[in-house]
Amino acid sequence: MTPQPRRRDAATPRVRRPRVRRPELQFRHSIAFVLLLVLAAWLAVVGAQAPPQRIVSLVPAATEILFAIGAGPRVVAVSSYDHEPPEVERLPRVGALLDPDLERILGLRPDLAVIYGTQHDLRQQLTRAGVPMVGYTHGGLADVTAAIRALGERTGTSSTANDVAGRIERDLAATRARVSGRQTPRVLLVFGREPGTLRNLYASGGVGFLHDMLGIAGGSNVFADQKRESVQATAEMLLASAPDVVIELHVDGSSPADLSPWQALPALPAVQKGRIVALTGTDLVTAGPRVATATERLAKAIHPGAF
Repeated sequence: MTPQPRRRDAATPRVRRPRVRRPELQFRHSIAFVLLLVLAAWLAVVGAQAPPQRIVSLVPAATEILFAIGAGPRVVAVSSYDHEPPEVERLPRVGALLDPDLERILGLRPDLAVIYGTQHDLRQQLTRAGVPMVGYTHGGLADVTAAIRALGERTGTSSTANDVAGRIERDLAATRARVSGRQTPRVLLVFGREPGTLRNLYASGGVGFLHDMLGIAGGSNVFADQKRESVQATAEMLLASAPDVVIELHVDGSSPADLSPWQALPALPAVQKGRIVALTGTDLVTAGPRVATATERLAKAIHPGAF
């Protein structure tokens, strides 16, 4: 008698046998998953390091650097005090050190903001808004070339930035060599005072890029012992410093500098020798890519015979 196949009762649930994956398929799926993870991580890194395309700069020196290293076309706004290079005159203004316009900055949708290192409140606000930042701090001449290279790396223009920084270093060395071996006069480097008087006079102290420029130019800073960038000097301090040369730095050259107030201090060696000099130009007070030419201008004022 031929056995009949067993019929499953309709109420009996069907039991499915577990599928057994073939080892080679499991291996392929694992490899694919790992590759996806690696790709995602690589894309994240590339995205984080992508050169910024919309840059806002609140620091005039940094703005000049950005244009000098080839990132200028990506600058979409600058500070209220930016005037160099001429291309910045057509750009929107977003405030400055003391009055940054956060609403306008954010409205420009920047993917990089260059701000002063001391703008702590602005830094916190931009961080909350997710805007990447670079903090710029004025320092010595070495800090200028370091900032050029750092901004070059951040903006994807390292090659040009290295060229710019290298050229500055070579030009500074050439100026130093030009005045080497000459007598070093005592120099008072003034960058501010009340018009028509010597009140509220501010001069370079013993640290900062102005002090460094003066040293390379072959001058001895009369306030080298004051370890700060700016010194507010009284008449008594001026007389005690006894400068051989006084150099005034003027940003605005719209009218001739009035040097007559110095005649109120006839005991100064610089007054007696007639060595009161006025130099005009933003290059003299901007820690940016023009520092080498500004240093050469100082050297020509201190050692005209060397040129």
